[in-house]
Amino acid sequence: MILGGIDIVTLIATLMAASTPVLLAATGELVAEKSGVLNLGVEGMMIIGAVAGFAAAVGTGSPVLGFLGGALAGALLATLFAVLTQVFLSNQTATGLALTLFGLGLSALFGKGFEGVRPPATGKVPFGPLSEIPGLGRILFSHDWVVYLSLALVVAVWAFLRFTRAGLVLRAVGENAEAAHALGYRVVAVRMAALAFGGALAGLGGAYLSLVRVPQWTEGMTAGAGWIALAIVVFASWRAGRVLIGAYLFGGITALQLQLQAAGYAIPVHLLSMAPYVLTIVVLVVLSAIHRRGVQAAPAALGRSFHAST
Repeated sequence: MILGGIDIVTLIATLMAASTPVLLAATGELVAEKSGVLNLGVEGMMIIGAVAGFAAAVGTGSPVLGFLGGALAGALLATLFAVLTQVFLSNQTATGLALTLFGLGLSALFGKGFEGVRPPATGKVPFGPLSEIPGLGRILFSHDWVVYLSLALVVAVWAFLRFTRAGLVLRAVGENAEAAHALGYRVVAVRMAALAFGGALAGLGGAYLSLVRVPQWTEGMTAGAGWIALAIVVFASWRAGRVLIGAYLFGGITALQLQLQAAGYAIPVHLLSMAPYVLTIVVLVVLSAIHRRGVQAAPAALGRSFHAST
């Protein structure tokens, strides 16, 4: 189906892959913020995951090990953030910004030797005849396993936060850490686990960028995706379903601007490149304003350090 020179089926199929890195990072950050910790280092964790995943995949010849390496690298960087903010009680905002700068610098250093190298290909999930269904097959059954994992993680996080005792404890820690501590819950341990999970998903999202989306290593290749993930969590009112909508909105606009360039529309390339970021933020702000009444507010303890002695 072609509309104005744009292949709609290709556009929708492309947006699912384009959304995956941001969706993974935003889902992880949602869990971290639900525990009451604001981690502004998402960009740094994503770029570290991108270079570590790329290095692991190239070194082993296995994209699966590459994704695991990226997730592990992101989790390790998040654990460093957790130790600094939860054990040594450093300022969360300053530490998160420092984490991003650290990640960008470290990735540039270690990524030099991988420039111009091609990673092993990540295969698509074989759905057999389903992938041959006109239109629908291309949209739903033509992706790699990470795309489907990202969707499953959104559902899993939603169910975890809404229906499980552990999810209730996590939300309690994010709302009132002192009260949770008084009830016997290990606030620091809960927050560190949430941060490690968030870091692992950010690293996985970064690895997806370098192994699938590009696929190659380029310095600074996250290009603000981590900041978009942070914005999506906030404007999605800390709800998993809205995080999915926000991420797919960003991916859709990204895919659209690429299609517009390919179709030869006389729009300056710089405007097209900035469009996904600007339009995503504008739409999310508008939606947030429309649904402000009755929308879940930020976790009450978000960004506040916890002192076990209190």
